[in-house]
Amino acid sequence: MEASMSAVRNVLVVGAGAAGTATAILLAERGVAVDLIDVKPDIAKHGSGITLQGNALRVLRQLGVWNEIEMNGYPFTTLGLRAPDPHGTLLAELDDVRTGGPDLPATVGMYRPILASILVDRAAQAGATVRFGTTFTALVQDADGVDVTFADGSTSRYDLVVGADGIRSFTRRQLGIELATESTGMGIWRVFAPRPTSVTRTDLYYGGPCYIAGYCPTGEDSLYAYLVEEAQDRSSLTPEQSLHVVRDLAESYHGPWDEIRDSITDPSRVNYTWFEKHLLDGPWNRGRVVLIGDAAHTCPPTLAQGAAQALEDAAVLAELLLAADALTDDLWATFTDRRAKRVGTVVEASLQLGRWLLDHEQGDVPGLMASVSHLLATPA
Repeated sequence: MEASMSAVRNVLVVGAGAAGTATAILLAERGVAVDLIDVKPDIAKHGSGITLQGNALRVLRQLGVWNEIEMNGYPFTTLGLRAPDPHGTLLAELDDVRTGGPDLPATVGMYRPILASILVDRAAQAGATVRFGTTFTALVQDADGVDVTFADGSTSRYDLVVGADGIRSFTRRQLGIELATESTGMGIWRVFAPRPTSVTRTDLYYGGPCYIAGYCPTGEDSLYAYLVEEAQDRSSLTPEQSLHVVRDLAESYHGPWDEIRDSITDPSRVNYTWFEKHLLDGPWNRGRVVLIGDAAHTCPPTLAQGAAQALEDAAVLAELLLAADALTDDLWATFTDRRAKRVGTVVEASLQLGRWLLDHEQGDVPGLMASVSHLLATPA
């Protein structure tokens, strides 16, 4: 399809995660020539679960993949808070705000690799050229475009390069942008396991040996469970030792955790990462290269907004590019205006939830979650 009006005719998108695939889909289906590359040989190989809030689902519906998400994920509309006592006592059941609107669930839990596959397939179907196991080695831009040299020595010229290549963004480094990614002081164990019938939504346990112990159903037969501890170097542990640590930490949590813990038996399903943060101040573009998603902002998953904010970045960027007939300073100012403050609020709230836990401070967790949810219920 011919692009009717657009600030760009051809675009390189670096990184095939949520932000990159969403950008590729929205531009390609409107006739923009899109090359989508990812350094990883297979995007859908790794990961446990992902929690998608309503504002993420809103964008996924716009991408034309909502039916597949609904079919492969596990929707729910409440959040449980439980005590780290011998019974896993249910303390509160909170109605989640439907940030995607009344006709979408509040939340969908999903197996991350399935989400990745759905988005990559949709990008190819929309007309994007998708290439894995490759990256670029140089970007040289002038007023009219960007010359890109790829790892195999080939070159191409683009109107725009979108760096959606994650927290350790190579594109960001190539632009010479210094951005300090810092640990927030917490580490998270994630494990993918069978879903007991008693688990029908996310429950969070605050306290006990971990800051947070929780789980999220990701399908009829699956869930991911997580345990948040003091950040420490766990890199020397073997997979079997990691499994032992997770089961050990989970011993203090009960209710549905009793069934979950018994089913955590596969060392290859356990992973550990630190919570990290960064937020790029000011404009996210340098000329005709723009950073979105984790490349520009990252925060702990305490509000489960990582994918949602990445998807919103893509939707707003594509909307502005498709409505303009040139890449102008005004377009970039509008993009910054529509994204920076909203993302900043989400990052700060996510960090605040973590700080309360680290400082053993009784903060107003439901109040903070509610205020952010009401902000996010308005489309980006």
